[in-house]
Amino acid sequence: MKKFSIYSIAIAGLVFTGCKHKSDKQDFLAANIDSSVLPSTDFFQYANGGWIKKNPIPADESSWGVGNLVQEELYIRLKTINEKAIAEGAAKGTVSQKIADFWQSGMDTVAIDKAGLDPLKELFTAITAIKNTDDIVKVTSSFNNKGIDGLFDEYIGQDDKNSEVIAYRLWQGGISMPDRDYYFNTDSKSVAVKKAYQKYLYQTFVELGNDSLSATKKGEAVFALETKLAKANRKLEDIRDPYKQYNKFSAGALSKLTPNINWQDYFTIRGMKKLDSVIVSQPEYFAALSNELKATPVDVWKDFLRFRVVRSLAPYLDSKTYQYYFDYRKTLYGTSKPRPRWKRVLNEEENAMGDALGQLFVKEYFSEKTKERYDNMVEAMRETYKERIEKLPWMSEITKKKALSKLSKMDKKVGYPDKWKDFSAMEIDKVPYVINMMHAKEWWNNYSVNKLGKPVDRKEWSITPQTYNAYYNSSNNDITLAAAMLTIPGMKDEDLDEGFLYGFTAAGIIGHEMTHGFDDQGRQYDGEGNLKSWWLPEDSVKFTDRAKYIIRQFNEFVPVDTMHVNGNATQGENIADLGGLRIGLDAFKKTDVYKNNQLVAGMTPMQRFFLGYAYSWMFSQRKERLANQLMTDVHAPVKERVNGPLVNLPEFYEAFNVKQGDKMYRADSLRVNIW
Repeated sequence: MKKFSIYSIAIAGLVFTGCKHKSDKQDFLAANIDSSVLPSTDFFQYANGGWIKKNPIPADESSWGVGNLVQEELYIRLKTINEKAIAEGAAKGTVSQKIADFWQSGMDTVAIDKAGLDPLKELFTAITAIKNTDDIVKVTSSFNNKGIDGLFDEYIGQDDKNSEVIAYRLWQGGISMPDRDYYFNTDSKSVAVKKAYQKYLYQTFVELGNDSLSATKKGEAVFALETKLAKANRKLEDIRDPYKQYNKFSAGALSKLTPNINWQDYFTIRGMKKLDSVIVSQPEYFAALSNELKATPVDVWKDFLRFRVVRSLAPYLDSKTYQYYFDYRKTLYGTSKPRPRWKRVLNEEENAMGDALGQLFVKEYFSEKTKERYDNMVEAMRETYKERIEKLPWMSEITKKKALSKLSKMDKKVGYPDKWKDFSAMEIDKVPYVINMMHAKEWWNNYSVNKLGKPVDRKEWSITPQTYNAYYNSSNNDITLAAAMLTIPGMKDEDLDEGFLYGFTAAGIIGHEMTHGFDDQGRQYDGEGNLKSWWLPEDSVKFTDRAKYIIRQFNEFVPVDTMHVNGNATQGENIADLGGLRIGLDAFKKTDVYKNNQLVAGMTPMQRFFLGYAYSWMFSQRKERLANQLMTDVHAPVKERVNGPLVNLPEFYEAFNVKQGDKMYRADSLRVNIW
C-alpha cells in the first residue's frame, strides 16, 4: 500500500509575496516565529505561530499553509496556460485543444446551469431500467467505468505477495460519508455531519423530481441501507495489517462468498478479461453486500444509485446541485463558501491530465542541478540509515542483514518521471463539462484495466511533479519525491542553508519516506516489494513493543474538543516522522555546516534544523477539518506531527534548553526510539 502525506496539493515552486527572502529582509524562518511562546512550551506555535497569526484561513479553505501559498501562484500560471490554449485554436487531438476545450466547458456556467441534470439522462435511464439484482451489478459496473462509485471500492496494482504481477483488488465501500463511524458515533460533530448528510439526501431526491414526502422516505431508505453497509466496513485501525487485507479468491470462491453478485457480468463490462483470481481485502463486507442485494428492495437500490450519480458528479454540474453538495461538505471541513469556480476547474484539469501540465512545470521550475542536489541527499540519507541499522541494539544480526539489503535496493524517483503519460486517446471536446469529466475518468479506467496481464512498470509515477507530495511504495520498495515537494516558496534552491534543508527535506521528506519502508506496515514487505515474513520472530516482538510507546504517546493528544488522536491508526506516519528526524539528524551532523556551528540569523545550525522541520507543517486547520481528519486519516494533525516526535530527541532538548517541568519535556522512560 502506498504511503501518502497529509496534503496533496498541486503546486509550482514559485515566488509568493508573503515570504520573500532578500539580504535586507528578515530571515524567513525568523519571520515566522511567535516570540510570545517559548519553544519549550509549544514548539509548533513558536516556530510557525507568527506566520499563522498573520495569515488567517480564507473563507473558502479548510486549512491554510505554506503549500497553499504556492498553490495560489500556480493557479495564476495555469490559468494563463489555459487562456493561451484557447487563443491558439490548436488542431483537434492536440494537448492544447484538450486543455482549451476542458477549460471552456468548465467555465461556461451559463450553459452548465441551463443544462441542470440533463447531461445525466442516459445514466438515469439505465437505472430506471433495472429490474433485478443482476441489473444492479451491470449498471454499477458501467458507472464505475465513468468514475461513479457504487457498491464498493476497487483498484488495480501490484500483487502484495508477488510484486512482478498486476492484481485486481476489491475493497469495502458502499457509504457516502467519509468513514463508517459517522453512521454510529454520537458526539456532536459526528451528529452534525450526519444531519447535514441526511438533509443532502432529501434535497437531492427533491431535485430529482420527488415531492417532499417521497424525498423524505427515499432519503431515509438510502441512509438505512448505507448504515447496514457501514456496519460491515472495518474500522480505520483494523485495515493496517496487510496480511488481514490480503485474501485471494478464485472466481469460483468469490462467487461462493457472494452468491448474489454476478461477477462475470461485472468484470466483462469493466473490460477485465481472464481474471484467474481476485484479492478481497475485507471478505465480510462483500458477504454482507451480497446479502443486502437480495434483502433490500430493488427500488431502494435504484434510489441508492441515483443519489450516487448526483453526488459523484455534483462538482461538474449546475450551481444548485453543487451548492447542495457543498453545504453538506462544509460540516466536514468548516469552509463558509466554495473556492472560486476557475480554481475548481483547474484542480479537476490537474486530476484529468496533470502529466501534460507537469512537462511544462519541470522544464521551467526544476533544474538538473536541483535534481542532482536531492539525488545526492537521498544517498547521504541512505548511508546514514545504514549506519543506524547496523548500530541498533535491539535487532539481531540476521534481521539486520536483511534490513540492510532492503535499504540498499530501495529505489528513488526524484523530481519528475522519465516517461510521461500519453493523453492522445482521451476524449475532450466542446461538450458539457460533466461529459468531459466522465470521458477523462473513462480514460483513467482503461489505463488501469490495461495493466492487467502486462509486466509491471516500476518506473511509473502515481503523482505529477507539480504535486505537493511524496510517497513510499511498498510493492516497488521505492520513494517518490515530486519536484514541487522539494521546492521552498519564494526561495531559490541555492540560497537555502543546510540546517534548514536537512530539517525540511532530509528529515521531513526523504527520511520520512525511507522509514515508511520499515514502519509497522512497510517492514512486512521485503526488498523486492513482496509481503513476506523476513524478520526473526523475536525481532518482530521487539519492534511491536517499541511501537506501543509511540501509539501510547499519540493517544494522549487531544487536538480538538474531546477527540483524541488514534495512535494505532496513525502509528505508521508517526514512526516515519520520528525515524526521518533521527536519520536526518545523524546525516546533518556529518556536514561542514553543523561542524562549523556558525550562526545564521542568530540561530545555530541545529536550531535551524528543527525550525526547518516545523516549517514543513506550517499550516492552520479549521476545527471541522481536524475532527474529520481524526476520524478518517492515518496522519496525525500538523501540530502533533511537530511536537510529537521532537520530544523524543535529546538534540531538541539541547538546542532549545528544554528542562524537566516544561510542557515539551517527556520523561526518558516514555521516549520512543525505534529506528
